[in-house]
Amino acid sequence: MIPRILIDTAEIPGTAAEGGEQLKLFQRGEEFSIMLGSNELMNSRLSGSEEALAAMAHARVGGRPAASILIGGLGMGFTLRAALRLFLEDARIVVAELVPAVVTWARGPLAPIFADSLADPRVSIVERDVGDLIAEADRRHDAILLDVDNGPDGLTRASNDRLYSARGLGAVRKALRPGGVLLVWSSGLDAAFTRRLRDAGFVVEEHVVRAARSGKGARHVIWIAKAPA
Repeated sequence: MIPRILIDTAEIPGTAAEGGEQLKLFQRGEEFSIMLGSNELMNSRLSGSEEALAAMAHARVGGRPAASILIGGLGMGFTLRAALRLFLEDARIVVAELVPAVVTWARGPLAPIFADSLADPRVSIVERDVGDLIAEADRRHDAILLDVDNGPDGLTRASNDRLYSARGLGAVRKALRPGGVLLVWSSGLDAAFTRRLRDAGFVVEEHVVRAARSGKGARHVIWIAKAPA
């Protein structure tokens, strides 16, 4: 039995008053996982649904010149690396990561997974709350990809609920260029969130995708919400 080793822990900014748990990075052999309490947020063996997030965005806005992509959550970089493979050389990809340690892990123990993706000239890593970047944008992005919780509720911190509220979705609409898309990753369905997306004026699709590239593993959900043209 290969032991699981705790590599590092990290505080999530803004969660001290909420009594939030720490992020923990584990390694077992060549496999890595990031945990929040008993919840496994990501595993280096399972990248299929995170890569699908980028592929679905590319299918809808990949042909736009100088496409602007905002990714909420760096994680293990699966979505980022898929976007780099798919989008053109003139694309600009901003990754917002709230937890500085996650960026440190990407440049440290997880560097073999990330390869040279963080050095790609199309990429900017911003250590800030993605909600703040959305609020500051004005018709700036062709696609906004959110993978910061296990679904449309504030798992990593309660204040993330604002991202998925009616007000938060209104901010997303203002941040998107005409016909732009919001994509949200989730571990499961949420009918109330689907209704909020539609009430915010988006045309909504729900896609069930598998966790593994092989098409096996847990079923995850990706919402695709298109803004008016």
